[in-house]
Amino acid sequence: MKRLSLLIILILTLSVGIVKAGEGMWIPMLLQYNEKEMQEMGMKITAEDIYSINHSSLKDAIVLFGGGCTGEIVSDQGLLLTNHHCGYGYIQKHSSVEHDYLTNGFWAMNRGEELPCPGLSVIFLREMRDVTKQVLEGITIDTPEDERKAKIDENMKKIKAQIEKETQYKIRIEPFFLGNEYYLMLNEVYTDVRLVGCPPSNIGKFGGDTDNWVWPRHTGDFSVFRVYADKNGRPADYSKDNVPYKPAKHLEISLKGAEEGDFAFVFGYPAHTNEYLPAVAVDQEANLIDPIRVDLRGKVLDIYNKYQEQDPKVRIQYAAKHANIGNGWKKWMGVTEGINHFHGVEKKRAFEKDFQEWALGARNRYMYIDLLKDFKKNYFDLKPYELAYTYLAEAGLRIELINFAGRFARLSEVTKDTPQEEIDKMIASLKTASANFFKDYYEPIDREVAAMLLNEYLKAQSADFRPAFLNDIKDVDSYVDNLYNKSMFTDEAKVNDLLDNFKANKAKKLANDPALKVYQSLIGFYRNEVYDHISEINTNIYMKGQMDMQPDKRLFPDANFTLRVTYGKVEGFKPQDGKTYKHFTTLEGIMEKENPDIYDYVVEPRLKELFNNKDYGRYADKDGKMHVAFTASVHTTGGNSGSPILNAEGQLLGLNFDRCWEGTMSDLIYDPDICRNISVDIRYVLFIIDKFAGAGHLIEEMTIVE
Repeated sequence: MKRLSLLIILILTLSVGIVKAGEGMWIPMLLQYNEKEMQEMGMKITAEDIYSINHSSLKDAIVLFGGGCTGEIVSDQGLLLTNHHCGYGYIQKHSSVEHDYLTNGFWAMNRGEELPCPGLSVIFLREMRDVTKQVLEGITIDTPEDERKAKIDENMKKIKAQIEKETQYKIRIEPFFLGNEYYLMLNEVYTDVRLVGCPPSNIGKFGGDTDNWVWPRHTGDFSVFRVYADKNGRPADYSKDNVPYKPAKHLEISLKGAEEGDFAFVFGYPAHTNEYLPAVAVDQEANLIDPIRVDLRGKVLDIYNKYQEQDPKVRIQYAAKHANIGNGWKKWMGVTEGINHFHGVEKKRAFEKDFQEWALGARNRYMYIDLLKDFKKNYFDLKPYELAYTYLAEAGLRIELINFAGRFARLSEVTKDTPQEEIDKMIASLKTASANFFKDYYEPIDREVAAMLLNEYLKAQSADFRPAFLNDIKDVDSYVDNLYNKSMFTDEAKVNDLLDNFKANKAKKLANDPALKVYQSLIGFYRNEVYDHISEINTNIYMKGQMDMQPDKRLFPDANFTLRVTYGKVEGFKPQDGKTYKHFTTLEGIMEKENPDIYDYVVEPRLKELFNNKDYGRYADKDGKMHVAFTASVHTTGGNSGSPILNAEGQLLGLNFDRCWEGTMSDLIYDPDICRNISVDIRYVLFIIDKFAGAGHLIEEMTIVE
């Protein structure tokens, strides 16, 4: 009999299992097992319409955008939508004081004006395959963990080698259910992606950090790109000869809007969740690690804010860095508050009590009996190493000079025997990295950040839990002055001279640069003192135990940056007693929030004019208002930014861009009553493109359903 994966076995028990509507991140190749429930909730298409390898399907319009977000193709000319914050780094790279696209927006009025984005790629999934049996061949539940890892690596190399002979696609194998399942992805990567348009930040980032993760939301969080290919439709590096990519499928766009109770689903690339961790791990994450991250990042943001307010050029240089740091800073505050307010740790402990009773109920469950007791001890022992890692990442490597110097580590290790071709590749890559670094580097900020972070590092971590270079510091301010004055990596001319004239005999001198030595100290400490400890807690057996304990319950695998379908209903929520939120916001709310004295709440004059004239064109809701954003009970996380949220017919309703503050703990625990994803209404996107920007030629490319 052909083996069924554990995941399929679990899903086949749907008829006797119950899943909370909205919860779950489902593998698209197995979506036929969710089809009945989705259709009962209102879906009018089939699982085959969403994912198919035999004919075009919605999956052919979905991309992993830039390695960290999702995008969707919305025309037969490769036009792509994603979030403004997903395209932010590329918008920032094209911006200057003279051409401030962050502040003023940008719109290409013809193909010739579209801006190349070196380094940006999009990935299309062409096919998924279950390779669990092949990956776990020769492994039993009693196989020691080090042997298990080695055998899995060996098996995956064999699988890849075999598949590479059969396909032109890029191959990726990922674990699911903490290593109890493995799936192979065949991906196609396109590297010529160009910026087509973006609204000004006062639309695309309206509300800034204040509104981030908060509902009600009024942010037009979108940007427009285009994917290019060679004349045969194949991936190709940037060339003027390339042509717009013709997709097998592009999304239709609905102007009907999102009504309370409507079925909706998100199709995208959720990044990372940890839904199956033990209570002690959730407690450590929410109440120990996240508060430290919040504290350190908050102090960095204070320094950024001070300098950005003083100089328009610095504001542009540090805009993307500020947004990146600030996003995690605010999210982690919400995680801690949500876990504690909704008693997440206590709920985990209640489940563990049931798990322990189940484990003791049969002799063949012997391997699960001591798991929870061991976790309690292991996570206690892990605590200092998790703290060490957190400070290393948030205090040590957060310093720009150190991080940049680390890019040269490989070059500093070359010898006269290193092939010149390999050296040339390193040089070319470092020249690009150097140009990007110095374009957006302001040394006074980095010096002040470095002094602050090193002081925090020294105060928080004992001598035996920090890298060696810290123990040699007598006075932080003097140390920082000496470091920045002596390192070549603060001087673009010196770096360029090194790269232009590099020879293998210069590697030793490079290795002695003080900033590179600090980087090596940090990384050496991580490799030698931290890594083995933070990677040794194995939760895959606990995951299998949860699966064995609940054979009648559908479980979904944690997010791991693979394509997933999540679904629920368009609906508001009640975060607190006496407080109820509607499921949508309107342009009226933007006018109510307007404050010309606060940058994040400045309203564009043209937008005000359109509002005053109620000039919404065909994009107004049937209530006559211009809807801006809406919420739904769809399980999302980082990486889902830019994902399409689709209606029952599979038509585009909006772009997912955030979650509500009260529900940010959904990466650890999902609560269907409080967890909501937030999307910008596609009608607001079209309104901004058409009526605000006057870029109606882009609308003409799209397939609009009235």
